[in-house]
Amino acid sequence: MTRLPPIVPPLAPEKSYRRDLPLGAAFEWLRAGWRDLATQPGPSLAYGLVVLLTSFLVIGAMFALGWDHVLFPALSGFLVVGPILAVGLYEKSRRLARNEKVSLGGMILVRAKSRGQIVFAGALLCLLMLLWMRAAVIIYALFFGVRPFPGLDHIAPMLFTTPVGWSMLVVGTLVGSLFAAFSFSISIFAIPMLLDQRVDALTAMGTSMVLVWNNLPVMICWGLIVAALFTASLASGLLGLVIVFPLLGHASWHAYKAVQ
Repeated sequence: MTRLPPIVPPLAPEKSYRRDLPLGAAFEWLRAGWRDLATQPGPSLAYGLVVLLTSFLVIGAMFALGWDHVLFPALSGFLVVGPILAVGLYEKSRRLARNEKVSLGGMILVRAKSRGQIVFAGALLCLLMLLWMRAAVIIYALFFGVRPFPGLDHIAPMLFTTPVGWSMLVVGTLVGSLFAAFSFSISIFAIPMLLDQRVDALTAMGTSMVLVWNNLPVMICWGLIVAALFTASLASGLLGLVIVFPLLGHASWHAYKAVQ
């Protein structure tokens, strides 16, 4: 197989980053994330519970406002904003590595070295999620026309028992995959970097994309692990987020440290 040419990250040209990490590194990150979760598990599980309750609140608000037609894009868009929601978990892993005190308050009230840049990055990710939700609505309209959403009880037969439904699923999956790949590449290393270093958001995002490119096989493997665990959480009615979200958050911190 032809080897992809490496790209020099835009952040600190003199700084050395690892390239071509082994495929098995993704499972090492997962094990390290589990170790951080199991060490003083209370704050991590409480953090996961907060994410779960917030998710229920947002979903309830969507139904109350009649936005149930964007429920599925919103659930998939959760992966777009997931890295910014996991900042507190990165902070716990960072403190554990430094043998510092860990508390839920310290995980929620995080002081990032980049200061307001991490907020700016979070705003960009939220805009990207809203763009994906709007794109999903447009794709639905292109295939089914401009008509009222039939409701969750009727959408499944429309999608899975008609040729138009299957066509929309294929196109929607392809477009959604592009959004997912882009958001994953600009955020997986950028958000931990903004917590850990004094750097602007755009430089961190550009550096994250480069690091993903230079370690593409292992990052594809990691993306599949994240998608599989999130899908398992959806299958549990989101209850699995209490454990899965902290696990992935801690593991993502170790992924960031691995490329340094």
